[in-house]
Amino acid sequence: MWSVVRLWFDPDEVRSVGSTPDYRFSLANERTFLAWLRTALALIGGGLAVAQFLPENQLRIVIAVPLLALGALVAIRAVDHWARSERAMRLGEALPRSRFPAILALVVTLGAAALLVATFL
Repeated sequence: MWSVVRLWFDPDEVRSVGSTPDYRFSLANERTFLAWLRTALALIGGGLAVAQFLPENQLRIVIAVPLLALGALVAIRAVDHWARSERAMRLGEALPRSRFPAILALVVTLGAAALLVATFL
C-alpha cells in the first residue's frame, strides 16, 4: 500500500525502474491525468452547487455528498493511474487496464437521474 502511495509523491521512485519512454507518451499520460483532475473538480463543483442551491431536504444531501465523495475518489484514482501508467511505459509493459471509467459513467448517469427527480419534486 505505502509503496503505491510513494509512487504518487516521489518522482525518483517512478523513474527508478526501466528506461525513459518517449517524452510524448509521458506528456500524454500527464494530459490524461489533468483531464481526470478536471473531472474531479467538476464533480466537486456539482456537489457544492447541489448543496447550496437545492432546497433543504434529505434529497439534497443524498445527491451532494456522493458527488463530493466521487470527486475525491476520481482525484485519487487519477494520480494512481498516472503513476501505474508511467511505470508500465518505463518497463515496456502493457498499460494498466481499468474498469473505473465505466463505473464512473454509470455513477454519473445515476446522479443525473437523481437530479432529474429532484428537479421535478
